[in-house]
Amino acid sequence: MTYRVVVWGTGNVGQPALRTVISNPELELVGVLVSHPSKVGRDAGELCGVSRTGVRASQDVDAVLGIPADAVVYAASGDFRPVEALADIERCLRAGRNVVSTSAYPLYDPASAPEAIRTRFAEACRAGGASLFLSGVDPGYINDIVPLLLSGLCEEIHEVRAFEYFNYATYHAPDAVRNLVGFGMPMDQTPPMVAPGIPTSVWGGVVRLTARALGIELDEIVETSERLPLERTVTVPVGTFEAGTQGALRFEVLGMVGGTSKIAVEHVTRIVDDIAPDWPAPLKGGCAHGVRMRGKPNIELSIASTDEKGDHVGGGNTTAAARIVNAIPAVCRAPAGLLDALDVPFVIGRGLLR
Repeated sequence: MTYRVVVWGTGNVGQPALRTVISNPELELVGVLVSHPSKVGRDAGELCGVSRTGVRASQDVDAVLGIPADAVVYAASGDFRPVEALADIERCLRAGRNVVSTSAYPLYDPASAPEAIRTRFAEACRAGGASLFLSGVDPGYINDIVPLLLSGLCEEIHEVRAFEYFNYATYHAPDAVRNLVGFGMPMDQTPPMVAPGIPTSVWGGVVRLTARALGIELDEIVETSERLPLERTVTVPVGTFEAGTQGALRFEVLGMVGGTSKIAVEHVTRIVDDIAPDWPAPLKGGCAHGVRMRGKPNIELSIASTDEKGDHVGGGNTTAAARIVNAIPAVCRAPAGLLDALDVPFVIGRGLLR
């Protein structure tokens, strides 16, 4: 069976999502929604760097959601427009479209989502007879399916730690780099990404999901953060960052039991590789996602993804997009409702080997 798919958004995640839909033989691209007027009318293949598809981009949401389709890949960013992103996703569900997305952090683990959001989207799924699945990289597969796979190789486990070591120099979202993560921000200002409660609102769901899957009950979730200033002004592809402003950020989201961390999310982010030399870093610079299992035995798995140009940002975005796109057949077959990583069967890249 072939599933008909609409892709909403053609930015950092939307472009690789488009390519993955086009590449997957189980999927058929039938519509593309864009926000920028310059993209309207352009072929989907042109927007993502592959051959022409015959599907043209549109800004008309009603028209595109009126196209018979099985699923919508919602790839529009929710970082600076969380209310609008949730409304868009709800609209798709009520229109009877299954939705996969990276853009609604509270719903990565529906079981621990705020009650008002969980109720609202469960009702939208019932009304449209559709399902919703949220995932990505981090939060996403590096916090749930990868740790759970490794847990089956252990005699006993003392801590599960998922990590992201990331250089933002080539991240093609300057507003997010500066105004969300805080690079270039004065050291006396707190970046929104680590404002009290925000890390838990983004990563708390995957911490709770992993704990639940491993059969433990957390006492609390604790946040930690640390920042370092640049010692010199630097110019990188995403812009210029002045000496004395934030050049590195490290934070943790810790699921605690008896005062001890049991499920941890750790982020170490930089704007240049040589800052914060004492902090963890990828072996080859750039970016790494991974899992560190402390127990019997100790296990560490590190994943470095790059695109055809060797860019770790492009590689990471592709894994985020592919995780949700390749799950579409399973999501479409699932009963209507809110799904998490434990509900979606093991997803493989069937038909993608060229």
